[in-house]
Amino acid sequence: MANQATGIGGTSAELSERNARVQEYLNRFSRALVAGDGHTIAGMWGIPALVLGDEMVMAVQAPAEVERFFSGARDQYNKAGVTTTHPDITSLRWVTDRMVIVSVRWPYLDDKGNEVGAESSTYTLKRDDHGEFKLHVAVMHGVEKA
Repeated sequence: MANQATGIGGTSAELSERNARVQEYLNRFSRALVAGDGHTIAGMWGIPALVLGDEMVMAVQAPAEVERFFSGARDQYNKAGVTTTHPDITSLRWVTDRMVIVSVRWPYLDDKGNEVGAESSTYTLKRDDHGEFKLHVAVMHGVEKA
């Protein structure tokens, strides 16, 4: 994983702790995704948010929009034979003490743990006033084939 600490202070131990908190956020996101828990995922997004992909630009104005989108994701993945995933961070760059840009590869795993594809995205996360990460920008890189 590439790591740059532009614009933030602190020791390498503090940076490692910050990076671990990003990983924890993504792990929580993954668990909610495979459980079809759109409500939990919606709480992990900051509003407003922006989602960009080759075929879309979507401004997210309400948590209910996120919840609706992710509540159906589990069924879509299961129909394709995908039962789980986990976040593989490919790059992580702190922009400020509160903002981080993280690129993630999400392998598609079947019920035997075999990779049957993957997708990747880059997220801009910002810590709120309580120190909790919220996703504000998602750039969808697309789907890979196994």
